[in-house]
Amino acid sequence: MKTVVVIGAGIGGIAAALRLSKKGYQVTIFEANDYPGGKLSAFSLGEYRFDAGPSLFTMPQYVTELFELHDEKASDFFTYQKKKIACRYFWEDQTQITAYTDPKLFLEEVQKKLGVKADVLEEYLKRAKKKFDLTAPLFLEQSLHQLKGFLNVKTLKALVNLSSYEINQNLHSVNSAQLKEPHLVQMYDRYATYNGSSPYQTPGIMTLVQHLEQEYGTFVPDGGMEQITQSLFELAKRKGVTFRLGKKVNQILVKRGKAIGVKTNDQSFMADIVLSNMDVFPTYKNLLKGTKAPERILSQERSSSAVIFYWGINRIFDQLDLHNIFFSQDYKSEFEAIFNKKKPSDDFTVYVNITSKDVPTDAPEGGENWFVMINTPADHGQDWDQIKNKLREKTIAKLNRILKVDLNALIQEEEVLTPPLIEQKTSSYLGALYGSSSNDKMAAFLRHPNFSSKIKNLYFCGGSVHPGGGIPLCLLSAKIAADLIP
Repeated sequence: MKTVVVIGAGIGGIAAALRLSKKGYQVTIFEANDYPGGKLSAFSLGEYRFDAGPSLFTMPQYVTELFELHDEKASDFFTYQKKKIACRYFWEDQTQITAYTDPKLFLEEVQKKLGVKADVLEEYLKRAKKKFDLTAPLFLEQSLHQLKGFLNVKTLKALVNLSSYEINQNLHSVNSAQLKEPHLVQMYDRYATYNGSSPYQTPGIMTLVQHLEQEYGTFVPDGGMEQITQSLFELAKRKGVTFRLGKKVNQILVKRGKAIGVKTNDQSFMADIVLSNMDVFPTYKNLLKGTKAPERILSQERSSSAVIFYWGINRIFDQLDLHNIFFSQDYKSEFEAIFNKKKPSDDFTVYVNITSKDVPTDAPEGGENWFVMINTPADHGQDWDQIKNKLREKTIAKLNRILKVDLNALIQEEEVLTPPLIEQKTSSYLGALYGSSSNDKMAAFLRHPNFSSKIKNLYFCGGSVHPGGGIPLCLLSAKIAADLIP
């Protein structure tokens, strides 16, 4: 039986292991942490449970198909619910929008609160759907780095319609031209942050991201986000995948231009295939020393990072839901600060995720578990202690103003995550949450491929390589990589 070593037990690594196991490989996953999941893990503070990282769950079919691949009924092990409310949006001028997942209700809400007629938004979403339908086969479901990927009808159709993707305009320009109303434009501009980019730089094709959310909806796993990785972790163990938790890989072994295994602190493990789910930058810089790295790819601008406050709140807020956004007043300045000045803006957007709204056991009775995130630049040596203290003060002041509350008196538990800690915990280079940014119209083509062109039998998956970051794309990267392995 042929063997595969996977480096990293993030969701991409586990998904790839499941696919390769089904193909008949004996798979061993090495993970430096003593728990699986990577960014998609959890922890507790007192009586409050928190998902540590990703908080948005879309496209659940990419998870459930892994169970079906192994002839198991997904609902026996992994259950989730569709949200009636995708997100609640708040502005300093007291405007509030509830983004219902029911299209009719959402269109009514936008018309009532913002005066935007339904047909305007319908046309916008129709164009976004067209982009997705055309580009998914090209950008999301196959390798962009092999000629055979272009030699099919779907790909050729996508290329013929390239002019409709609006890649020569930035996302903000597209949104402004089509939607016009400033609050609605800002709502749809924020989707650039789903892959750690700026709406003023990322190309207009990115309107396809919001199509995914509004077409398919948003969901919440019954046990919180960690249940995604926990259920796949248990599935993988049942299907014979071996996990070596707390085993850090120090080197990918290469002989005569071929990957032949990995080396840990105390021993070497030989394998026919090596698959790295680790961020591609440290993979080359730390595990492949002496191998010429693809510097053009690795030198791309990093995506945004974040400062995250985990707060146990001693109160129920009925006006909040699972996902909540409190917008800045000057969105352009916010992104200029992040990407040009390499610092958080003085006026920033705050994202608050509260899983106890749907998973009551995540907080004690009468309380809520707040995951509070502020977008920041990646780590370039900034004084993060000073930054996090300043952000904490300004975040509380902003939420106090909009919610008319005194948060300081309600915070019972607290933990803080900064970009250096993100890098430390997840090996994400500079703490960038999505690898390279998408602030370039050619970004899709500039991501590292899912295979090495220089080293035979070496493959890659995860958010730092094609097709990009976020749970759905990580799962797709696992599928692409597994399909490439013979």
